[in-house]
Amino acid sequence: MAQLYSQQTLHYLDILLKHGNFTKAAKDLYVSQPHLTQTIKRIEIELGAKIINRDVTPLQLTAAGKVYHQYLMTAENRKEKFRQQLFQYTNPDKKVIHIGILSSLGSFLLPLFLPEFMRTFPDVKIELHEALPEINEAKILNGQIDFFIGQNPETISPNLKKIHFGNHGYFALIPKCSTLYQPGHYRIPDQAIPLKTLLKEPLILTKRGSAIRRQVDYLLQKYKIQPNIVLETNNIYTAINLSRENAGVTLFAESIKVVDQHRAFNIYKLPLSLLSLDYFISYDTKKILDPIDQEFLTYFEKASAKLG
Repeated sequence: MAQLYSQQTLHYLDILLKHGNFTKAAKDLYVSQPHLTQTIKRIEIELGAKIINRDVTPLQLTAAGKVYHQYLMTAENRKEKFRQQLFQYTNPDKKVIHIGILSSLGSFLLPLFLPEFMRTFPDVKIELHEALPEINEAKILNGQIDFFIGQNPETISPNLKKIHFGNHGYFALIPKCSTLYQPGHYRIPDQAIPLKTLLKEPLILTKRGSAIRRQVDYLLQKYKIQPNIVLETNNIYTAINLSRENAGVTLFAESIKVVDQHRAFNIYKLPLSLLSLDYFISYDTKKILDPIDQEFLTYFEKASAKLG
């Protein structure tokens, strides 16, 4: 039964699905093709159901196989969560800091202070929880993470203490299809385009609930604009890449770096007085900060100077 629930089995299935046939998968796994075939057959016998549909090319999971694969993934995630929870007891002398952050924001903010902190405190283990802000907020209130790093803290729980970076800006990506596009320019001068005019263009926006969308919706209401939203997405990189390919105007935080001056689009900085974001780090007001926690917060605060 060990084979039925093993991490190796999940790995075998993932590689098999990646290549779509036993021969290529076995080569990638550095096992023989008969060994891989027999392993899958033994699992099917134990389960009492076929998990691989061999009648199609490339190979696919059967309905039972999808249930089994999801079970393996869930079991592996639970095992990893258990390992992380147990770490504090099996390594009582090793400090662990759990940080919740949106992945796109982490790629911008974490390099500003985390490497230096890790060099100074090499015995401290860092665990990143990269998820949507509402998920990380729930985690910090449930005691699953130590610090939540985000932007625009106005709507987060009053049970969290916040340290602010200060206001920073947003940009618009204006593709060639827009009437506002200026050929021959990468960066459009500040204040060259009225925001009201910009918001009347075909828009690609993040879905409601995001920091930028809340502010955009407020401005649309303020200016009484019926927007032409051509697409909504949960992923800001999806919005940017679609905009770069001429699908519509999008808005993004300065934490997202868009550097591709060979494409036909403009970058335009939006007025800070109308659209801004405030990076912050927060922790539960009931949390007792130890000296390492205090140092971590100090490194975060010092990073604000690097943003200018």
